[in-house]
Amino acid sequence: MEDAYTAENFSRNVNTKFRVNVDSAEAIELELVGVESRKVEPNEQAGMERFSTFFQGPPNYLLPQRTYELLHPQMGELQVFLVAIGQDQHGIRYEAVFNRFKTTEK
Repeated sequence: MEDAYTAENFSRNVNTKFRVNVDSAEAIELELVGVESRKVEPNEQAGMERFSTFFQGPPNYLLPQRTYELLHPQMGELQVFLVAIGQDQHGIRYEAVFNRFKTTEK
């Protein structure tokens, strides 16, 4: 099974909606609006992938900083730690930062 938590996989799904179950009775949608890879620095451990994903949420609902289950038609269920990083006329912007070991192909 393909690892869903890769920059490539998220990049394929930019401009699509993710459902976030806020509690048992309420859900909101976040739109994946960007993926940004981080440059590997010389002093960092080799074999790592570092990137951020950026989501846009509704302007009237602030998600507190914590881990959420995101549901997506192609990517499935994902556990993602979201941090609100700003708000504009379009809504509230969230970032999730990923630092992961790249899997080796078999």
